[in-house]
Amino acid sequence: MIAGRFKSLQLRLAVRLALLYVAATAIGVGVLVYQAYETADTLNDRELSLRAADLARYVSVGADGQARLDLPPKLAASYETGSDDVFAIRGPDQRILAASSPSFGDTVAKWPTAPDDPSYFHLKNFGIAAQEYYGVSIQLGSAAGPLSIFVARAAGTDALVHSILREFLLDIAWIIPLLVIITLAIGVLAIRNGLKPVREVSAIASTIGPSATSVRLPGGNLPSEIKPVVVAVNHALDRLEQGFAVQRQFTANAAHELRTPLAIITAALETIDGSEQLTKLKADVARMNRLVQQLLRVARLDAVALDVSGTVDLNAVAAEVVASMAPWALAQRRTIALEQSENPVNVKGNRHAIEDAIRNLVENAVMHAPLQSEIAVGTNSNGSLSVSDHGSGVPQEERERIFERFWRGQSARSQGAGLGLAIVKEIMRAHAGSISIDDNVGGGTVITLHFSLALPCHPGI
Repeated sequence: MIAGRFKSLQLRLAVRLALLYVAATAIGVGVLVYQAYETADTLNDRELSLRAADLARYVSVGADGQARLDLPPKLAASYETGSDDVFAIRGPDQRILAASSPSFGDTVAKWPTAPDDPSYFHLKNFGIAAQEYYGVSIQLGSAAGPLSIFVARAAGTDALVHSILREFLLDIAWIIPLLVIITLAIGVLAIRNGLKPVREVSAIASTIGPSATSVRLPGGNLPSEIKPVVVAVNHALDRLEQGFAVQRQFTANAAHELRTPLAIITAALETIDGSEQLTKLKADVARMNRLVQQLLRVARLDAVALDVSGTVDLNAVAAEVVASMAPWALAQRRTIALEQSENPVNVKGNRHAIEDAIRNLVENAVMHAPLQSEIAVGTNSNGSLSVSDHGSGVPQEERERIFERFWRGQSARSQGAGLGLAIVKEIMRAHAGSISIDDNVGGGTVITLHFSLALPCHPGI
């Protein structure tokens, strides 16, 4: 079962789609996390650049002609001693104009002039606390002229931003698997819906058989990858139908051509005085006549679809068959009894076909029943008809095969061709009925045909 499931095209597509979704989601989450932290670092660098711009904006030239820095109290408080932020400004003459920390001013005083574009630096073990600092150096214009501004921030001050990012990732961590599951479910439904035409074609293909060779697979709504297979199968079915037609025509023609010479032989034998050899010859001719009749019935069943829309009274048909076959059964040293239901048993079907089915069952029972025994034909109000005998019975392992054409069990005593029960099966299939085989009380076999009861006709409806 598991191996068969893994051979399913739908399962293969679903598994591959799941792997693709999981891989794409993992890559997407990785890129998202990387971009989030990259953005956090970029924001930190941008804030340092904005602080440098603020410092340059508050540099002015006093009445004495000297440049000086006048910071607002709130901004100045952020650079007080012990703060995580430090700065230093070098004037146009490259001397320190202002610094939040003398040690930071002494450090940057030795550095070259800041470039026009932001340049980032890293200080290790700086200050009394020996902390790490990350900063930016940039040259900006001011009222006092071009200034080299250096702004730095202690490492770890962006921990709050990173903490917020981690919290955000944890919050969406449960949403991502849910989105993956929903996406996979939608993908599986899309695959299933896309393969629906293939399943419909498979269902139609399962109905094709020897009795339905005219059925073809539709290809109008199929994927382009499947359509060539359907076209090839339809061409193969065309060839098979042609072959079946030739075979059926040959069988019908051969049987029809044999009827006339067999009738002539039968008539000629009746005018000859009897002897043991003549009796045997008459029996052989009778078997040939029966075989020809069966071949014609098979050919008709194969070639023409039965009209089973009529209403048939099983009591009436069974009575006619028993009446017509009773003399023949007596000649075979057997008798036929009829047990009818009290009321008419109306079933839906074809009268002539049902008559053929009953006749073949009776013939089969007579051939297998012992001499001087009775064959019973009975009808039931539930729409069934049974034929029972007291022969050797049918082994359990052969009860399916006895309905195959030309199959005869090894224990068969008759000289039949193995077509009678095959005809019965075809007739029941056309009627959407069923056949059951049971052991007869006291030995023998009971074969029952189950028909669908005809709906009663109510006038005025």
